[in-house]
Amino acid sequence: MAIRTRKLLGTIFLLILVVVWSLLGMTVAQTPWLANSGLLQAIFYVVAGLGWVLPAMPIVYWMSRPDPT
Repeated sequence: MAIRTRKLLGTIFLLILVVVWSLLGMTVAQTPWLANSGLLQAIFYVVAGLGWVLPAMPIVYWMSRPDPT
């Protein structure tokens, strides 16, 4: 697969990942046990804000592989 195609597909996958991650994060943030605790909210938002990077790393690695020769 050409690098241009991988970058296009990777960009689409990353956009889908960010949308799904944010929707799940908003859903979890509205749960009563989390909404009632300021400390838990702070921890959750740090983890949720940085957590999407782990699933995004393999996609970015796949996108940046050189073309096979």
